Amino acid sequence: MDKEQIEFFRTYLVTQLDELIHQAGDTVSGMTASTESFPDPTDRASHESNRNFELRIRDREHKLIKKIKQALDRIDNGTFGFCESCGEDISFERLKARPVTTQCIDCKTNSEKMEKALGL
Repeated sequence: MDKEQIEFFRTYLVTQLDELIHQAGDTVSGMTASTESFPDPTDRASHESNRNFELRIRDREHKLIKKIKQALDRIDNGTFGFCESCGEDISFERLKARPVTTQCIDCKTNSEKMEKALGL
């Protein structure tokens, strides 16, 4: 992978990381500043359901933030774009689709087949 492609991914990942951190901050401030009162139990239940859904989304985003930071570390240490299983290059198309990936498509497919066979 050439320097231009590496910088493309660095810029993309940093931008995505900034957006996710900003959204997380908005969620926290929105939840702590909320002083709404719900006399109707149905309204309260709906509000709680929406809040739980948003928290699940933020939990998934938190996991993605960790993966993005790991990908940026791989960029910094020169291992970005190489499969952690076989050591081969990960295709540019695969990285564009999932820039935080650590496996080439063949190794990931084999890994998923093994997980399915073991019932994981």
